[in-house]
Amino acid sequence: MMSYPASIEFLYGLQRRGIKLGLETIEAMLARLGRPHDRYPTLHIGGTNGKGSTAAMAAAVLQAAGYRVGLYTSPHLVDFRERIRVNGDLIPEDCISELTERVQDATGSALQPTFFEFTTAQALQYFADSEVDVAVIEVGMGGRYDATTAVAPLVSAITNVALDHEEYLGQTVEAIAFEKAGIIKRGVPVVVGRLCPEAAGVIGRIAAERKAPLFRLHEEFRVDADPLEGFRYEGVRESHAGLSCALPGAHQLDNAACALAMLELAAARGLPHSEDSVRRGLSTVSWEGRLEIAERHPLLALDGAHNPAAAEAVAAYLAGRRRLHPDSRIIAVIGMMGDKDREGFLRIILPLVDEVVLTRAQTARAASVQELRASMGERGHSAYLAPLPADALSRARRLASSEDMICVTGSLMLVGEVKALLRGCVLSPLRG
Repeated sequence: MMSYPASIEFLYGLQRRGIKLGLETIEAMLARLGRPHDRYPTLHIGGTNGKGSTAAMAAAVLQAAGYRVGLYTSPHLVDFRERIRVNGDLIPEDCISELTERVQDATGSALQPTFFEFTTAQALQYFADSEVDVAVIEVGMGGRYDATTAVAPLVSAITNVALDHEEYLGQTVEAIAFEKAGIIKRGVPVVVGRLCPEAAGVIGRIAAERKAPLFRLHEEFRVDADPLEGFRYEGVRESHAGLSCALPGAHQLDNAACALAMLELAAARGLPHSEDSVRRGLSTVSWEGRLEIAERHPLLALDGAHNPAAAEAVAAYLAGRRRLHPDSRIIAVIGMMGDKDREGFLRIILPLVDEVVLTRAQTARAASVQELRASMGERGHSAYLAPLPADALSRARRLASSEDMICVTGSLMLVGEVKALLRGCVLSPLRG
């Protein structure tokens, strides 16, 4: 059998094929594998931001309810195996090796799958081999032509829509909403989170065309926060009061509401859960790299926000930190990809920080520190430049007192590199 390092090297080589949107290849691959995704029900989650957190919450509640749960997400932060989990456990290395050979054999030489198509086939096959009761599947990019759209879910969700990946999905919110609405299947209920009117109109029209029952945040379901008693979820049939979520940030309440609405609809379609599983799942859910507190004194927070919409969530968290700790300074370590809206992102984050250290994730896609400084405008002259993330983290630590906060943000790839530094481990190369 192929070794694990050889398997990873093979998968890394597939990235040379780039991104290819379309379902023909993945559907052919799954057919040759015997349609493993038909052996278990799925929940399918798309959106610009928050889809990974929503998937993690749904999986945590289902696991607390006693189900054997598969979870497929992307990208990973440190270890490739983070993408494919069963009951929270990373897929074993020997299973990656075996599945790489099996999918290779099924694919042959004609199909030429991309990296994401190949790994999606691996995940769906692994879940079948593991005899999961249910799998929670996160969309990779877009939806209409994303490889994960090969599944036929019990329920779909679109957490939100904002500008991102414009070179593939379109230059307007309406165009991106159309792509994300591609996961809506005929007659399958769809949950939507906080949407602007332009996105809501597109998604509502497509749901109506496909006779997919539509459940909207603050319409058919809602969530209300109470700083003393936790938050309350009000759904179509279920309501839960005094809930707590282990993931920090007020924006996670929207994600929790979407997860609970999905689970409520899935219960009506044969996947029941209890109120106790809701409480235990949300209170224990873990999702790395999203306002993750990695160290204290000084506080070190890691968040992979990489577009202006996600920056708003980080900014709200930083503003709350300022209110609670007015004497504490905030040092931001920022690195971004070259194709992202750097000016829009920085315009939101910079007013809330005292010092800025600019760095660069070690990938050709990343913006240089000089490009980032130019994107800062007049504040660029005061930024510290540290092209290597290790040097950037060291500089931030020298700037911070024990009561200050360091926030690493701008890219999940940067967050992954910092996590690898903190763990003292070698970073897996496959993170796109």
